[in-house]
Amino acid sequence: MEHEGAEAWVPSTRSVAKLASAAEECRGCELWEDATQVVFSRGRASARLALVGEQPGDQEDRAGEPFVGPAGRVLADALEAADIDPSRVYLTNAVKHFRHTVRGKRRIHEKPAVGHIVACHPWLEAELSVVRPHVVVCLGATAGRSVLGRAVRIGAERGRLIEPEPGGPQVVITTHPSALLRLRDRSEWGEAFDGFVGDLRVAAAAAD
Repeated sequence: MEHEGAEAWVPSTRSVAKLASAAEECRGCELWEDATQVVFSRGRASARLALVGEQPGDQEDRAGEPFVGPAGRVLADALEAADIDPSRVYLTNAVKHFRHTVRGKRRIHEKPAVGHIVACHPWLEAELSVVRPHVVVCLGATAGRSVLGRAVRIGAERGRLIEPEPGGPQVVITTHPSALLRLRDRSEWGEAFDGFVGDLRVAAAAAD
């Protein structure tokens, strides 16, 4: 499916608040049709550290805020373990509407297609131009593709600083906290969580 893209809805006069308001009217792809609402961002517009996820989940779609569901709780625990003050972090997603399929009464997460990532990228680009973080953490492959404009390999690239384009922020690739949820009751949980915390510490040190 071809997507028109968000360019026509991104305002020329920018602040995070104006971007968030304008995004409510975005029709750059079809995802708005089945979502409850746009889910834009949360956090300080002056943050030195920005965390970019994939897309809102079911609870985020209902609440209108990113990272308020189970993955958000894992992220909050990891930020605490990494000694990162969550009030000093900007949180957003590569895609602003919840892509899902309906099974009975349940809405099941469906990964955004590349076309959705490309269509929604003008919002993320505008956000980062306003916030101007020193470091952007890409939580998962979807975020990495949106921020870097290419496919990323989490295992090969995570946990190290990727040098920015001229005038841009440094980038750190790591896993999405939802990936850790699948390990919650397994022996790999501790190592996976510690690795995630370590990646956040790398980013925080560079941001400071």
